[in-house]
Amino acid sequence: MTENDPSQEGLDAAEEEIEEEPAEGAGPAADPAEDVDPADEQPAEAEEAEAEEPADEGPALDDDVMSDEEADLLIPVEDYLGAGVHIGTQQKTKDMERFIHRVRTDGLYVLDVSKTDRRIRTAADFLANYAPEQILVTSSRQYGRFPAEKFAEAVGARARTGRFIPGTLTNPKYAGYIEPDVVVVTDPIGDAQAVKEAITVGIPVIAMCDSNNQTSNVDLVVPTNNKGRKALSVVYWLLANETLDRRGAEPTYALEDFESIV
Repeated sequence: MTENDPSQEGLDAAEEEIEEEPAEGAGPAADPAEDVDPADEQPAEAEEAEAEEPADEGPALDDDVMSDEEADLLIPVEDYLGAGVHIGTQQKTKDMERFIHRVRTDGLYVLDVSKTDRRIRTAADFLANYAPEQILVTSSRQYGRFPAEKFAEAVGARARTGRFIPGTLTNPKYAGYIEPDVVVVTDPIGDAQAVKEAITVGIPVIAMCDSNNQTSNVDLVVPTNNKGRKALSVVYWLLANETLDRRGAEPTYALEDFESIV
C-alpha cells in the first residue's frame, strides 16, 4: 500500500491560538536524525512542537499560505487561514516536504492550503466509492474526536475515538471487532494502532497529516494542522460535505455543527 500505487486511482495523489493536546495511544514519533528537519536550525524539543499565535497579530503574518497560481478553493482562503489549517509544526519530514509552502520567521512550517483543498476533494472522491458503513474514522486526539464523530454521523460512517483498542480490526474474538473497507485517521502518530491494523488487514488509510508526520503507511495524505480544534473542524466539515456531494446527497451540516466546545 503506497502513495504511488497506480491501481488505486486518486490515492497518493489559529484559531486564535493553536493549542496542543496529548494524543492517547500515540505511536513513535519520526526519527529527527533521519527524517525530520528542524526549521531554521531550531532544536526539536517535542515531536509535536507548536507555537501559540499572538492574538494581536492577525492574519498578516500568514497571508502567504499557498502558491501564486490561482486556485478555486472550497472556501475562501481567509477561512482556511482563520482556522489555522495552514499552520504546521517546527519540524518537517521528507514525506511532507511537498505539501509545505514556506517556513515562517518563528520557525513554523506553513502548509499550502491549495494542496489541502485539492486533497480534501480527492479524499471525498475516494470515500464516495464505499458504502457509508464501511468507512471508519478514528481520532485519539481530543480536538479531533468531536469533528470525527460528526463526520461519521454526516456520511453514515463508523467512528472509534479516544483510545483505539488493539484487535478492533484484527481480532474476530473481540466484541468490538469490525471489518471496514477504508480508514480515515486524524493523525498517523496518535492513531498509530489504527494505521497498524489497517495495514495488517490490507485496507487503505486516509490521514490528516501535519508537517511532522511520516506517510509511508498512508495511502492518501490530507495536509493540515491536525492539532488545532478549528482546523480539524474545518477539514472534517469540508470532507463530509464533499463526500455527500459526490453521492448526490444534499449536505445539511454547517461548520458550527463540527466545532467542539471542549
